[in-house]
Amino acid sequence: MKGPITTMQVAVTGALACVKITGPAGFSISVDFKALVKHCCEGTGRALMLDLAECVNMDSTFLGVLASLSQRTAQPIQLLNANARITSQLDNLGVMELFQICTGPNPLTAPWQQAAPTAPADKRELAQTSLEAHRTLMALHPDNVPRFKDVEQFLKESLECKQ
Repeated sequence: MKGPITTMQVAVTGALACVKITGPAGFSISVDFKALVKHCCEGTGRALMLDLAECVNMDSTFLGVLASLSQRTAQPIQLLNANARITSQLDNLGVMELFQICTGPNPLTAPWQQAAPTAPADKRELAQTSLEAHRTLMALHPDNVPRFKDVEQFLKESLECKQ
């Protein structure tokens, strides 16, 4: 049985790319999310905003991907209308300062487009993305090492088996 479906929509202006996430933001969309942000923001000078009004939660892989992306953007990533659960997760993982937390209506008036999914990520690509995400979280905050060292080891071993 599959869980809730997550969708991503994107709206882009000259200075801003906004991704609206509806549903849970988890490892299963992390590869597509990275590709979308790379396409919309890398080398363009655009700031990134995530409209999280309809995002119910984020798992550690997605949070690690987001933290990693925040280190590569010129401006802080804006998280619009993140709920208390998401802000608590950011705070508990020690990465809150990487983001600009905003509330209120979305200021972007550009039309929304459904983010086109890439080819489905294979298990190896998902495991590699998850491993990198957890390593990022551990590198950014030492308190995350005991939380994720077993996850890191499992993913590392999983990847070694798939070679």
